Amino acid sequence: MTTTPDMLKPGEQPRLAPGRWRVGRAQSHASFAARLAGRPVRGRLPLTGEVLIGEPVEGSTARLAAMTSAVSTGSQVLDRLLAGPGFLDARAFPEISFRSELMVWVPTGWRAVGRLQVKDAEYELACEFGVRLGDARPGGARPGGAQLPVITSSWVIDSTWVTSQRIPALGRRIAMTCSFHLEPEL
Repeated sequence: MTTTPDMLKPGEQPRLAPGRWRVGRAQSHASFAARLAGRPVRGRLPLTGEVLIGEPVEGSTARLAAMTSAVSTGSQVLDRLLAGPGFLDARAFPEISFRSELMVWVPTGWRAVGRLQVKDAEYELACEFGVRLGDARPGGARPGGAQLPVITSSWVIDSTWVTSQRIPALGRRIAMTCSFHLEPEL
């Protein structure tokens, strides 16, 4: 995992308090990058979900869902194409979801193993993630000054998981990054 000035080193990452957390919709997204006809295509999808932090952490679970109908690349034409039946097929499959089966802390940081559901197929997925403390909402800290956790995770998926169409100009690898803010469930 690459650390940035706002990311803590693995040994310094904050521990999440046990309990239920929900994904803050306003600041949470899954972004992607792929190559199409030799050019990079970047976009994002809004994220929703929930996390249950257990004690010990191995008893924790997470479920994230990216809304396929809300794909955004900055091009309305490309957005319609990606949400359409040839790619994400948002009408038939309104979300791409990840459900963790195991979360662990290792010397180099956090790891999660789970199942990624794309359309009507599931794929095993292992990822590493970082935890940092961020503002509770844009422009301000949480009442009482406490900061809420922000989770960032990256992985690569195979483009054949998204479309069965043979598109020679579409690269095989799609890099994904999820960034989501957690809010305590009251």
